[in-house]
Amino acid sequence: MRHLSRQGARTGSRRMSRRAFTMAAASVAAGLAMAEGAAALPSAGRRGRELRGMWVATVVNIDWPSKPGLSAEDQRAELIAYLDEAVRRRLNAVVLQVRPTADAFWPSRYEPWSEWLTGTQGKDPGWDPLGTAVREAHRRGLELHAWFNPFRIAMHTDPGRLVPTHPARLHPEWVVPYGGKLYYNPGLPEVRRFMQDAMLDAVRRYRLDAVHWDDYFYPYPVAGQTFDDDEAFARYGAGFPDRASWRRDNIDRLVREMGRRVHRIRPGTRFGISPFGVWRNIATDPTGSDTRAGVQTYDDLYADTRGWVRKGWIDYICPQLYWHIGLAAADYAKLVPWWDEVARGTGVRLYVGEALYKAGDPAQPAPWQDPAELSRHLTLAAGYRQVRGHIFYSAKHVVADRIGAMQRVVDDHYTYRADG
Repeated sequence: MRHLSRQGARTGSRRMSRRAFTMAAASVAAGLAMAEGAAALPSAGRRGRELRGMWVATVVNIDWPSKPGLSAEDQRAELIAYLDEAVRRRLNAVVLQVRPTADAFWPSRYEPWSEWLTGTQGKDPGWDPLGTAVREAHRRGLELHAWFNPFRIAMHTDPGRLVPTHPARLHPEWVVPYGGKLYYNPGLPEVRRFMQDAMLDAVRRYRLDAVHWDDYFYPYPVAGQTFDDDEAFARYGAGFPDRASWRRDNIDRLVREMGRRVHRIRPGTRFGISPFGVWRNIATDPTGSDTRAGVQTYDDLYADTRGWVRKGWIDYICPQLYWHIGLAAADYAKLVPWWDEVARGTGVRLYVGEALYKAGDPAQPAPWQDPAELSRHLTLAAGYRQVRGHIFYSAKHVVADRIGAMQRVVDDHYTYRADG
């Protein structure tokens, strides 16, 4: 979703996903709306309800709010406009980033108000953005998936810029600077527990349709830099064959525990993850995808995304397949069937993350200059039974629709409103 929040992929040696620092830092009447008397229209979804979503990124004000420091009224108006746009495009879900940098878009008991709201971390914006988003989304028949970034603390490496009461300042031993940012150390059990508690605060407060994580686990590799977790590995790494296995176990524990706790607190809320789209290349592992991506989640982010699906630890997975059909290093047409096979028989729903932001971008190759490229993605995915929907990155591109690629998707595939 992702998403700077989703800048994610490398093919060959270049990163090609949704973390939108490279980009300029910038409603469907169904389902729950029926309870308010709205008539449901027939769904175009196959095999039951399909998900049609869009990511709304808040980190560095990518999508919303358009800039920090707007009045509460203006912030709310911008949010409502995005929800209304989702309705207009016949979508049925909004994935809203509510914890972008160890902060909060709700009155959290654990973490400060986000600086992306007011321009000052810890400053009360004068309203409850997440509470409003849940209420207004449901009024429009939209699902609200709350998108949390687990480990990222700050987009800089100066702890002194954090509010004095920030947990990262109270517990400096939890913090690792890396690649120009600050991260919580995934190798510390107390960190994993605290992060879960902080996110679950929102689950307890609000009727969220889903808890959603993006592609940031251990950080993407930065050439010439080392993620310094030596002390944690010395303390907790005994019994593992190597550091990589220990790191993967740390992330496995976090995913498994979080899923269980979400369902215990609010059984109707799903737990979904949107990872970088390549688990492992076939040259690395015969069960991997026929790709030559420069990043593999299993090896580089220590995230066994395939394993989580096969073990049923999550309710849905939405791999970021941000590449065009026919790309040699990471072909959309090869990755969709690979993920379809991974999800088969697991009960885990498979959605596909779509790179709407590339459509019409002059820096992208020729296929992305064709308004029909994304529509072809949905046509191809319709041939695979496990694919149950798509999420588009990101909201401002749904609105701007630079070359009409989103409208082409709506015209070709979203003829009817989706079930809520």
